[in-house]
Amino acid sequence: MTTIKDVAKLAGVAISTASYALNGSSKVSKDTIKKVVEAAKQLNYQKNGIASDLKRTKTNTIALILSDLSGPYYSDLIRGVQEVTMANGYDLIACSSIGGTQSTAAKFLKEKRVDGAIILAHNISNEVILESAREGFPIVVLDRDITSEYVYHVAVDNEQGGFIATEYLIKNGHKDIAYISGPYKSHDNEMRFKGFKRALEQHDIPFYSKWKISGDFTREGGYRATKLLIAQQKLPQAIFFANDEMALGGVQALEEKKIDIPNDISIIGFDDIQLAEYISPPLTTIRQPKYEAGALAVHLIFQLLSMEKIDEYYKLTTELIERNSVRQNS
Repeated sequence: MTTIKDVAKLAGVAISTASYALNGSSKVSKDTIKKVVEAAKQLNYQKNGIASDLKRTKTNTIALILSDLSGPYYSDLIRGVQEVTMANGYDLIACSSIGGTQSTAAKFLKEKRVDGAIILAHNISNEVILESAREGFPIVVLDRDITSEYVYHVAVDNEQGGFIATEYLIKNGHKDIAYISGPYKSHDNEMRFKGFKRALEQHDIPFYSKWKISGDFTREGGYRATKLLIAQQKLPQAIFFANDEMALGGVQALEEKKIDIPNDISIIGFDDIQLAEYISPPLTTIRQPKYEAGALAVHLIFQLLSMEKIDEYYKLTTELIERNSVRQNS
């Protein structure tokens, strides 16, 4: 079946431009719209692509597409989505995006098997989202940087959270601070690191690149990254883990080497997953409003299904949760 990628290639434009043009967006010129429409007609895209949307029937179902259904981060988010969905008489399908463009999640988007979608999955490409996002099929993305007339955003202020975490360490006397990062292509990680760097700069504290190690947002990754940090000649005074799962792995690595938390080293995490308060010592962290983000995303979907006009971007704030994993400035 002809896809929008084929249309864009024939018209000599980007996929996002072709999507805008076929939706009559004011973001592209009339000449571009004419060129893209001609290409679509030539490839019979009108029949196989756009027209299929007109045949779509209401399903009373919303899709929640996540990178991984098993991660502890997702429980509050799913609860927020589920409660609002059910309260509006709709069903919820939660699915993993493992498999990328070949996943069931991608098929839900391309074939419009649901009435709308909430996406927190970085292996669903921007192209798939842009191809799927049209008037009458609302998409809300969480913590993702993508621009489209029919894609709406709910984001957590990750930069603010990174800044708060780092400044908290600094105010408690820590200057040598390591950063255990998530995947380098992750938007969340990028923003948290930006806040980390901003706090260091504001307090005239140097950043050492050897103390930035990737832990890929997993417990195992945090364990491996902390082991690499320990192997260096000098141990930092504190570690900022870009999420709590990595911090749990870091705690294990430090315990194995009999490095005491917080007397020998302070640690701080990000997310405030349920396990954070039950480890020893309980983890100081940055709380994300996960339930609120999920609930807000569904509210936006229902507003869009009702053809209400809404803002394109919503940002939620984070909160410092003080426990016992950071040595206090005496």
